[in-house]
Amino acid sequence: MVHVCGLLYPIRMPSRNIQKIDLSDTYYHAYARGNSQQKIFLDAQDYRYFIGLFARYLSIGPKTGKADVVYPHYRDKIELLAYCLMKNHFHLLLFQRDQGVMKKLMQSIMISYCRYFNQKYKKSGGLFESRYKASAIGADEYLQHVSRYIHLNPRNYRGYRYSSLRQYLDVEPAEWLQPQKIQALFASTADYETFVSDYEDQQRMLDNIKHELAGY
Repeated sequence: MVHVCGLLYPIRMPSRNIQKIDLSDTYYHAYARGNSQQKIFLDAQDYRYFIGLFARYLSIGPKTGKADVVYPHYRDKIELLAYCLMKNHFHLLLFQRDQGVMKKLMQSIMISYCRYFNQKYKKSGGLFESRYKASAIGADEYLQHVSRYIHLNPRNYRGYRYSSLRQYLDVEPAEWLQPQKIQALFASTADYETFVSDYEDQQRMLDNIKHELAGY
């Protein structure tokens, strides 16, 4: 077992997720919280750094770091469909093409961010409460609702800068985000925007989604 930045690997998921964690061609809602509910984003730079990790690992071409070290490149093996970063947790909607890649991507992101955070704020130890949690999305009809659930996390979701809704509405396109599987379920960008805002009539569905997504 390896201890890196407060994260232990390997570590078992909760029993309800053990059979879900490593399937190919499967949609997942993945999320992680700060240790003891602590904030994991303290200023705008923190959010930007985390989002930069999406670009590092999911851009069309591989990225290089210091000393020309090539970062792992997961673009053709997993897709990031939606995301939302909150003060003490984050949500991702993923489509895993190849078995085992979600684990690698999440480890890469969480370890890299933990190192950045600890160095910036002169801290040590774990930032996240545990390994990330993930729940497979087994029914296609849930997919659009999960994306809405993620985008509605912030109260001011329309103007929130740290979710993928702005990319969905063509405000800030990003090559590392691949929302096409969600967008294909709607006739237009305007239709998706209406769907997201029409949450009051769908509160029961959202409650069901919340229960489905690993009891988050």
